[in-house]
Amino acid sequence: MTGQPAPLVTHKRLDLYSVALGVVFALPGIFVVVRAAQLSGDIGETLSESVGPLGRTILLASSVAATAAVLGTALAWMVTRTDLPAARTWKIVLVLPLVLPSFVGAAAFLASLAPGGLLHGLLGLIGIDSPRARGFWPSWALLTMFTYPYVLLPVSARLETLRPTLEESARLLGSSAGHTFRRVTLPQLRSSILASSLLVFLYAVSEFGAVQLLGYDTLTRVIFATRLADRGTSFTSATLLVVLALIVVAAERRARGGDRVDDRARSRSTQLVHLGTKTPMALAFVGSVAFFGFVGPIVSLIIWATRGVLDNRINFAALVGPAVNTAYTGVVTSVLAVIMVLPLAVLLVRHRSRTGKAASIAVVGGFAVPGLVIAISLVFWTLNTPLLSRLYQTWPVLILAYVIHFGSQALGAAEGSVRAVPTTLRESSQLLEPSLLRRILRVDFPLMRSGLASGGGLVLLSTLKELPATLLLAPIGFSTLATEIWGSYEDGFYAEVGVSALFLVALSTLLTWLLVLRRAT
Repeated sequence: MTGQPAPLVTHKRLDLYSVALGVVFALPGIFVVVRAAQLSGDIGETLSESVGPLGRTILLASSVAATAAVLGTALAWMVTRTDLPAARTWKIVLVLPLVLPSFVGAAAFLASLAPGGLLHGLLGLIGIDSPRARGFWPSWALLTMFTYPYVLLPVSARLETLRPTLEESARLLGSSAGHTFRRVTLPQLRSSILASSLLVFLYAVSEFGAVQLLGYDTLTRVIFATRLADRGTSFTSATLLVVLALIVVAAERRARGGDRVDDRARSRSTQLVHLGTKTPMALAFVGSVAFFGFVGPIVSLIIWATRGVLDNRINFAALVGPAVNTAYTGVVTSVLAVIMVLPLAVLLVRHRSRTGKAASIAVVGGFAVPGLVIAISLVFWTLNTPLLSRLYQTWPVLILAYVIHFGSQALGAAEGSVRAVPTTLRESSQLLEPSLLRRILRVDFPLMRSGLASGGGLVLLSTLKELPATLLLAPIGFSTLATEIWGSYEDGFYAEVGVSALFLVALSTLLTWLLVLRRAT
């Protein structure tokens, strides 16, 4: 009985922490709404001009989220639950589309369709002319290829923590692998799929570079096109994005109430599903996804880089500094983001707190606010707050911008990690070990490690390629590989774009393997 008050104290502390965290993450959204109210003239006219872009934004984001959810879940099941040849290698390769900045992927895609490009040549072999890659369908296909790993990572992590007993029992009773997945496995993945699909939706909502190159007119085009000449319209459009994000996040949180999760500990490994004669078809499917999501763009970048190397126009030494900056900034951001959102995940899963739900909406909503708007917001708050004015264009503010923008990617995975610790195991550990820290290190963390690693990996990969916030908030002389790529692309130096992008891919692959995939399995 003497140990009963402790959870209440912990609950109250978590509530206070969630309030503070929610305020920090809500600052950019508050700034957007306030500035929109101050700068907007005829609000009716401004809103009417945004109806078309808003509808196209919702259409694109919904379509990409739905497709990425299906594709990412299917791939996660194949690499974790089947005897797919070289499954561990495929698990790494299928995550790699995340390392490419979207505008670089779009540029590489367009280049591959041009005369002399990879896809142009392949299509020509079968007598097909290269299509006109503009509008909704190319934008949908490209964003799906770059966002399905947002679903693949958390769902794979959740699959690896599920007990195999129920699935094996269903198979012994005569259920096929597909029927077992739909009736037994899928209900336990529902929360992870919803959370990761939400991230994909918000990613597509805030995407600018790829849709701009592919000629699809969304709200982000309005925000960026009017950010200098008509700031009222720019901030009003950004407000619509914030409101849209809040509505979607609130709906997703409400939809989680029906989760069915097996809350018992996993005792042994899962018996893999034998693909048998379907193995060639499965390999063709996985290989096609890998080709269009990663191999094809990489080949285009290699072609650009080779031309520069042969012409002796590449200064490799100049990329060492940006690569180092990119690496340690990404690692620090990912670790800090996981640490910051983990207490909130505990509050949401174990206490179902209303305060936690409100804070989670603020955290996830930060992903829908474009990085440029977050950067402008932090510039405003630092310059207009006496105690914070010295922080303008410093590394801590840059890291904070990254955490606000990408912290939601860690939250969904953190919630799945907390669910992976069975209630009965936690209660038993409280009786046997009075120290909270020891219980976390010995009981909770080993079961949560895989999910936390996947969440940290998403933050890491997103931070490595973030551009707008870096351009606005980075200290003087501080450059990353993303800013190097952007500068070279703006100047038309495509060889430098190819080399810098390949550096980024190599660095991201190495960090993802060392810090995420190797530790998550």
